[in-house]
Amino acid sequence: MRSLSPVEAAALISLGGCVLAVVVPTFARNVHASYVSEATRGVSDLAMRAAARLEAAGTPHALPESAPLTPAHVPRGVRVTDPPGTWSHPTWRALEFGFEQPHFYSFAFDAERTELEAKFRARAHGDLDGDSVQSSVSIDGSFRPGAGVTLSPLDVQNEIE
Repeated sequence: MRSLSPVEAAALISLGGCVLAVVVPTFARNVHASYVSEATRGVSDLAMRAAARLEAAGTPHALPESAPLTPAHVPRGVRVTDPPGTWSHPTWRALEFGFEQPHFYSFAFDAERTELEAKFRARAHGDLDGDSVQSSVSIDGSFRPGAGVTLSPLDVQNEIE
C-alpha cells in the first residue's frame, strides 16, 4: 500500500475538518434540544392535569392555587436531584406532579380563579449551559363552565440558549 502524497493528505485533512465543522455544532444543538423535551413534557403534563380537574368538576374552583418556582433556584447547567419534600406544595400534590429523577428545569404553576372563569399558566425555566441565560417553556389555559378548557400552543423561548 502506498503512502499519501502531501496534497492528498492536505485534502483529506481539510475534508475531515469540514465534516467536523458541520457535525459538531449540529450534535450540540440536538443535545440541547433533547433537554428541552423535559420542559415541554412537564408543562404539557401540568396543563393536561389541570384541564382534567376542571373538566371533571365543572367549576373554576377545582383549579389548585398557584405554586412557586420549584426548585426555587433554576438549575445552572447540571441535572439536579431534589431533596425530599421539594414537591410537597399542595398544588404539586393535587396535580400529581414532581420529579424523583434528576432534571434540568424548575417548574411553576400560576392560577387565577373567579366565579365565572379559571386561568392558569404552567411554566418551566432552565439554564442548560450554566451561562445565566434561561430557556423557558409555558402553556396557558382557561376554563369557563359549559365551554370547557382552552389551551394555548406551547410557547418556547431561547430553546437552545
